[in-house]
Amino acid sequence: MSGVERFAAMGTRVELHLFGATGSDALAVARRAIEAVDDALTIHRPSATTALNASLMAGRSHAVDDPLLLAALIEIEAAHALTLGLFDPAADAARPGAGWNAIRVDRDAARIEAARPLALDFGGFGKGFALDQACDALRAAGVASAFLVAGESSIAVMGEHPLGGGWPVAIPDPLAPDQSLVELELRDAALSISSTLGAGAEAPGRAPMIRPNDGSCVTAARTAIAIDRRGSRAEMLSTALLVADAGQAMRLIAEAPAHRFLFNFSRTAAAVVQPREVVA
Repeated sequence: MSGVERFAAMGTRVELHLFGATGSDALAVARRAIEAVDDALTIHRPSATTALNASLMAGRSHAVDDPLLLAALIEIEAAHALTLGLFDPAADAARPGAGWNAIRVDRDAARIEAARPLALDFGGFGKGFALDQACDALRAAGVASAFLVAGESSIAVMGEHPLGGGWPVAIPDPLAPDQSLVELELRDAALSISSTLGAGAEAPGRAPMIRPNDGSCVTAARTAIAIDRRGSRAEMLSTALLVADAGQAMRLIAEAPAHRFLFNFSRTAAAVVQPREVVA
């Protein structure tokens, strides 16, 4: 038995592919899990996050009563050091000094406050977090094999490929789509791609990548890839790699060289990585 579901959420196209013996409502359960994250984390319509942002911008602490939003905040807090502080949903080029370091999350009281006015934009993290929630829901429903995609940059796989072995994934070269940057096999893992190149990076309304340390926008032609057991962490790590300087990128990659990659296509940034060379 297998099933496929396609729908729009998180500002992109989502596809769920389930294989093997699955319950008849497994697809619906996974879709609801993703849509619930979208409802909680979006900043494009009224949500738990827009209510939170209104409080933080006004200098007030905020009681976080949405469990998904609270879980996302706790996950970011726990992974902030893992990304060397380079994944920062509060960084804002228009607000110097705004950043995660100004935020305090009290998980026991389910409250958040900030030392200065700021707002959160979860960006790609939301897609990875949503895929995590869907995978958790599918496992609870007894699904053992699945391939989930959110847009062209976020993937999560469960178990092995239906024909056995890992799920083969080839990441296309943004400057030569008929070629691959890297070919991988995934098992029970998530993959995130962050890039300043390609259709996704040029989409209308797409916010630029910001370096948290100085609020500058990343303009160098780069593509970062990160793999992790959790989609949310993969998203945070790929973002961190994309905005990292040379030393930071080497540190991040050295911790997991088979799971983190940075490609540079800009000669103006050759001090970070030589053009078309993978750092691994």
